[in-house]
Amino acid sequence: MFRPIAVFVVAALVLLAAERPLLAQASGMISDIVVEGAQRIEEETVRSYLLVRRGDPFDQVRIDRSLKKLFATGLFADVAMGRRGNALVVRVVENPVINRIAFEGNRRIEDKDLESEVTLRPRVIYTRTKVQNDVQRLLTLYRRRGRFAATVDPKVIQLPQNRVDLVFEINEGKATSVERVRFVGNRAYSDSRLREEILTKETRWWRFLTADDTYDPDRVTFDSELLRRFYINEGFADFQVLSAVAEMTPDREDFFVTFTLDEGPRYRLGKVELTSDLKNFDVARVADVVEIESGDWYAADKVEETVSDLTYEVGELGIAFVDVRPRVERDRAARAIDVTFEVNRGPRTFVERIDVTGNVRTEDRVIRREFRLVEGDPFNVARLRDSRKELNDLGFFEKVEVEQVPGSAPDKTVIEVDVEERATGSLSFGAGFSTTNGALGEISVQEANLLGRGQNLRLSTTIAQRQSKIDLAFTEPYFLGREVAAGFDLFHTSTDQQDTQSHDQTITGGALRAGYPITKHLSENWRYTLKQTKIDNVDDSASTFVREQEGDSLLSELSHGLLYDRRDSVLNTTEGYYVRLATDLGGLGGDRRYLRNTLTGEYFYPLADEWVLSLSGRTGYIYGLGEDVNIVDRYYVGGQDLRGFAASGIGPRDRATEDALGGQWKYTGSVQVRFPFGLPNEFGISGRVFSDFGSLGQVEPSSDGIQDTGGFRLSIGAGIGWESPVGPIGVDFGVPVLKESFDIEETMRVNFGTRF
Repeated sequence: MFRPIAVFVVAALVLLAAERPLLAQASGMISDIVVEGAQRIEEETVRSYLLVRRGDPFDQVRIDRSLKKLFATGLFADVAMGRRGNALVVRVVENPVINRIAFEGNRRIEDKDLESEVTLRPRVIYTRTKVQNDVQRLLTLYRRRGRFAATVDPKVIQLPQNRVDLVFEINEGKATSVERVRFVGNRAYSDSRLREEILTKETRWWRFLTADDTYDPDRVTFDSELLRRFYINEGFADFQVLSAVAEMTPDREDFFVTFTLDEGPRYRLGKVELTSDLKNFDVARVADVVEIESGDWYAADKVEETVSDLTYEVGELGIAFVDVRPRVERDRAARAIDVTFEVNRGPRTFVERIDVTGNVRTEDRVIRREFRLVEGDPFNVARLRDSRKELNDLGFFEKVEVEQVPGSAPDKTVIEVDVEERATGSLSFGAGFSTTNGALGEISVQEANLLGRGQNLRLSTTIAQRQSKIDLAFTEPYFLGREVAAGFDLFHTSTDQQDTQSHDQTITGGALRAGYPITKHLSENWRYTLKQTKIDNVDDSASTFVREQEGDSLLSELSHGLLYDRRDSVLNTTEGYYVRLATDLGGLGGDRRYLRNTLTGEYFYPLADEWVLSLSGRTGYIYGLGEDVNIVDRYYVGGQDLRGFAASGIGPRDRATEDALGGQWKYTGSVQVRFPFGLPNEFGISGRVFSDFGSLGQVEPSSDGIQDTGGFRLSIGAGIGWESPVGPIGVDFGVPVLKESFDIEETMRVNFGTRF
C-alpha cells in the first residue's frame, strides 16, 4: 500500500531536482546579445526578430519563441541560442542567395513559361521549402500538358559568398494520352454525339497538330460544365454529371476518362407569360421580344437571352432600374416547365465609374466606347453583358473580364474591366483555286487596331489566272466620336472575261462609306463610289453589243443599304434570318446613269442536331435613266448563285457569238439542307443537298440577234464543305433540270483557299 506513495514522492523529488538548473539558468539579467555567423544580414536585423532585449531576464519561454521566430523568417538554415556569462549568444547559419535559375531538359515548354510558374528568383533567399513548392508547380504545369510521367530534380551548385545556382533538371517523359472517353447513364444521346460536345478527345493519328487528346484534369472539369450546358439547352433541366473519373492504364501511358451522367426527364415549355408591376407600363409593348413558345423544348440559353432582350427593350422605352427575372415552375408529372418573365422595378443603383486596366497599347476610349453604360447611368445587367460581348467581338483582346463591385455608397456600383491584349497585326500569304478565277495567290497586310485607336487598315493584292486586284481599305469604327463606322476604299481590278464576253475589263476607283445601327437588329449604310471602267482587248468575233461598250467610262454612284439581321451567328448560322435592301443611283456626274434596287434575304431553321435548312432569295431590277444600261452594270447569274450553270451561264446571250450580255432584272433562290457527314466535328466536314432556281432577262434595246426567253431555271445537286487545316474547301455538283438551249452548264464547282 505504501509502495505507490513512495514512488510518487521519489518522482516529485526528481522533478524538483531537474527544475533547479532551469531556474538557476533563468536567473540573472541579459547584459548583452551577441550575434555570430551573420554575413549578409545586419546583426541589428537579427536582434530585431528577438522577443528579449538587453536588461531582460533570461526567460526560457521567450528565448524559445525568439528561436522559432528567427527560423520563420526563412533567412537562416540553422539557429542556436546559448548563454555565455550574462550574454545571450545567437548563432545563425544564413540561407544562401540564389545567383541564377536555369532549366535543363525541357523541350515542350519554353524557359519563359517555366520561369513564370516558379516563385524563386535571382537574389532571393534559397530555402528547401520554396524549392519543393516550385518543383510541385512545375510538375502541375506538365500534368496540365498531359505529361504525368514528367520528373523535376532540383540541383544546387555552391558558389563563393554563400551564393548558389539553382538548376531544375527536367525529364519531360511521354505525353499521357486519352485512350478512351466513355459515358455512363446516357440514353438520349450516343457516346459519339457527346464526345463532340467536350474538349477532351480520344487519341488518334490525325490529332498530331493538337493537344486535345492529352489528359488535362482542368479540361475534364470544364467538360463536365460543357455537358451540363448542352443538356439543359436540350430540355434536360434536371441533368447532372455525377462523376468524372480518369483512370491510368497499368503502363502509365494512357487514361480512360469516364463521365457518369444522370439525364433526368426532358421538359417542354408549358405556359410562357409576361407580367410587370411597373406603373403605366403595358407588357404588350415588349411582348414580341419573347420568341420562345409553349411546346418548344426548354432551353436555358434561350430563356437567358429573352431576359437580356426584355431588359434592353424596356430600357430603350426610357424606364430605368428594371429587373427582369424568369420565374420557373417545373411540372415533373407533365414534364413541362412554365416560365413567367417578371418585369419589375429594380434597385436604384447608378454606375459610379468604370475602371479599365490591362490595356497597354489600346487607348481607354476605344474600350469605353464599346460600353452600353457610362458613368452616372442606371445600372443595367443586360447592358453590362452586351458590353462584355462587344469588347470580345473587337478581337483586340485575349481575355476580357468585367466585374461589378460595390461603390462608395449603397446606391452606387463600380465596373472593373481587365483586359489582356493580343497581337492585331497580320501578314498573310494565300493560295487557292476557284472555278470562276482559276488558280490564285494573295498577299495581305492588315492592322485591326491601328496605333491602339481601334482603326482598321488593310492592303491586299490578289493575282489569279482570270482576275487580279489590289485593294486598300481604312475604317474608323467611331467617326467623330459617334457610333458610325466610316472609311474609304481604293481599288484596281483587272479581269479576263474572254470566255464569257470576249473582252478584258479594268476597274480603277475609290469609295467613301459609312454605316451605323438604327436599332439592335437594324442597321443602315451609305456609300459613294467613283470608278473608271475600261473595256479593251475586244475580240474581233465579239458581239456587236460588246464592241459598242469598248473604251472608258466613268461611274459616280451613291448607294444606300438597310439590313435587318436576326441570325444567331454571321459565320456559322444555324437559326434566324436576315433581309437586306440595297439601292444604287448612278449618274451624280460621270457617264453612266441608272437606278438599281436589290432585295436579298435568307432564313435558317434547325431541323435536328447539326441539320440546318436554309431558304434564300435575291431579286433585283436596274433601269437606265435616259439611256441604256451599260453592259458592266447589268446583272449576271450563274456559278455560285445558280449551281449547275457556269458563271454568267444563263440570261440574254448574243445568238451568234454566245457572249453573255447581262440582264436588267433577275431573281434567284435556293433551298439547301446542311448536315453532318458522319465524321467527328473536328474534321470540319459537312455535306449539303440543294436546289437552286432563278432567271435573268430583258435587255434594251431588244433585237433578233439576242437569245432571251426569261425562262425559269432549276437545278439540283449536292456538295461537301471542309474546314481543312490549310483553309476552307468547297465542292458542289449541280445538274440543271430546267434550262434553255443556249445556257452554259457547269457540273462541278470548286472553291479552295488558304492563308498562312
